[in-house]
Amino acid sequence: VQLQASGGGSVQAGGFLRLSCVASARTFSGYGMGWFRQAPGKEREFVAAISWSGGSTYYADSVKGRFTISKDNAKISVSLQMNNLKPEDTAVYYCAAGGTRAIVAGTSDYWGQGTLVTVSS
Repeated sequence: VQLQASGGGSVQAGGFLRLSCVASARTFSGYGMGWFRQAPGKEREFVAAISWSGGSTYYADSVKGRFTISKDNAKISVSLQMNNLKPEDTAVYYCAAGGTRAIVAGTSDYWGQGTLVTVSS
């Protein structure tokens, strides 16, 4: 059972990227999903989360108004649209699946591999 993330890359400040994460099995049916990131030399931090129904979304203050999380339950996938990217958004981004509240609190039951996002000034 895996979470496969994709969509990272290099952009200039002000640009945009869209990250996607697909679950490999129906095991994740009913789970909330989300994204974390870890910048060089820093601890991993919560970025965004979405409930299984998609009816509730949560964001870190640093990305509110710029990032949008969405979910496709038919494909058991989650996406993160990142607009107006800033150099401080540079990090390895990880998708996660688990209890929505746990994800918002900073933990998760399942993790995908990271995808690197680099934003240059």
